[in-house]
Amino acid sequence: MLTAGVSFAQTNNDSKNAKPPVKESTQDAATAPKTDDAKDDANDSAGAPTSGKIAHEHLPSASLSPRILAGILNAEIAFQRGNWQAGYVTLLSLAQQTRDPRLARRAAEMALTAKHPTEALTAIRLWRELAPDSEEAAQYYLGFVMLSNHLEEAQPLLAQRLKNSPPKDRGVLMLQIQRLLTRSEDKAGAFKLLENLVAPYADMAEAHVALAQAAFANNDSARANQEAARALQLNPESELAILTSAQVSPDKQAAEKTIADFLAQHPKSHEIRIAYARTLIEQKQYEKARAQFDILYKDNKEDATTLLALGLLNAQIGDTKAAEQFLSDYVDELAAHPDPRRDNSQALMILAKLAMDRKDNASALIWLSRVGPGDAYLDAQLKRAELTARGGDVDGARTILSEIETSKESDEILVAQVEAQILQDAHRYMDAFNVLETALKAHPENIDLLYDYALIADKLNNTSVMETALRKVMKLSPDSAQAYNALGYSFAVRNTRLPEALTLVKKASALSPKDPFIMDSLGWVEFRMGNLVDAESHLQMAYSTLPDPEIGIHLGEVLWAQGKKDAAQKVWREVRSKDPKSTTLNETLKRLQVVL
Repeated sequence: MLTAGVSFAQTNNDSKNAKPPVKESTQDAATAPKTDDAKDDANDSAGAPTSGKIAHEHLPSASLSPRILAGILNAEIAFQRGNWQAGYVTLLSLAQQTRDPRLARRAAEMALTAKHPTEALTAIRLWRELAPDSEEAAQYYLGFVMLSNHLEEAQPLLAQRLKNSPPKDRGVLMLQIQRLLTRSEDKAGAFKLLENLVAPYADMAEAHVALAQAAFANNDSARANQEAARALQLNPESELAILTSAQVSPDKQAAEKTIADFLAQHPKSHEIRIAYARTLIEQKQYEKARAQFDILYKDNKEDATTLLALGLLNAQIGDTKAAEQFLSDYVDELAAHPDPRRDNSQALMILAKLAMDRKDNASALIWLSRVGPGDAYLDAQLKRAELTARGGDVDGARTILSEIETSKESDEILVAQVEAQILQDAHRYMDAFNVLETALKAHPENIDLLYDYALIADKLNNTSVMETALRKVMKLSPDSAQAYNALGYSFAVRNTRLPEALTLVKKASALSPKDPFIMDSLGWVEFRMGNLVDAESHLQMAYSTLPDPEIGIHLGEVLWAQGKKDAAQKVWREVRSKDPKSTTLNETLKRLQVVL
């Protein structure tokens, strides 16, 4: 089906009742605000190209002969069987013979489906020739000449459209043309074309707004500011000119002042206030931005944009109570008045996080359960499973994970990893091992799965499986510092194959010299080999880089072994203050017969 094209405000009704030929979005087509004082959020398409009936006056009078019917059927059969060229050539030939624009249109569809834009443009040119009054044909024609950089073809048609448009619609059309021209790869040529098109209308603010936006898109700041200033000079009351001036200004403080001054004179200007608030957010002036949205909220307490903005801003500022209120109001507003352009998942995920931050996992689970299909769905389900397991229901968490439908290999792997981690946290190491083993049967060369599998095997003291998995990681990813480190450290912990352990950990250190955990491993291997001075040096560096409890326990033991008992006890006390229930610390102190 036809999927490209552009859309202009309609000045005739030849495709008024047409149905879209495809489901794909065409919202990136030329769009523009609908009034002179255009709203920056009114960038909806004026109507995607549609596949409605070709204007009847351009249909041929010839009857559908058996030869033509056979040709059409053969073309469709060839296309369905994957031979798009045969179908395309047949229909294009029939269109030329019969002068029927519908056949040219279908030929274009075939070329587009096969992703051959050059052939599609040939068919679209014929379609437009056969149906010169078809708005749909003109839209596709303009879209494709832009994409193929045939700008010279577009100029006469665009100029005529501007000339024929009612004066009240001409400004909108200029802005739509500017959006259309952004599709061209020839940016300089497109800008020159726009200059030529709007030159006869230099007394209109919209002409200069269009030029300002085009120059800004081309990174020509000086020209953009010049045109924006001219637009404001022509119409100081134009919201669009104000917004454009603020957008293209390299001086954000000056842009802020411009908008603030305008708001002082026009306090009810909704879109300008939103733009002002966004400018403040870009400058990280969150309190001031919140104040602007508070004004908007007083005017309309049910506006979804305002509710979401206030929820996000209050969360950013740290006013969690207000954030939760506004975000929950936003979710309720969308539930009461569904809007396909909006998604409540961001608000639901933040509400869940805020609930978790205050240790209210029950509320967090409720929010997460309301996240529907979309980008946040997988993350929400994984978080649900983790919270459910944290509450003691590990099997319930596994049920949640088993019900997730994944469409990507990476998602399937992630679900397996999360399930294994949940089981590991519950000390169900064998179950975790089995989950990863099953996942590896489907993805035998996935490095992340292999690494996790090795670590679980290590906990089960299955050193053979651990070593095999880690060496496979090294083979698949020779630069994997963590694999070398894990295997070397495992040897050191077991006090075996120490020279090999040192080689492995040094290899890891060469790959990632600033990693504190690799420094820790290097120190522990040196300790096992009796090199206490070197061991202390590595561990001191690791602990100063990252005061992790495990590193501190190792450092304390090396200090203790050198007779530096006060220093060792000081480090261990620091560890206990961070992790009072550390099993490793308690076992170390018991083994060394130390009482803190």
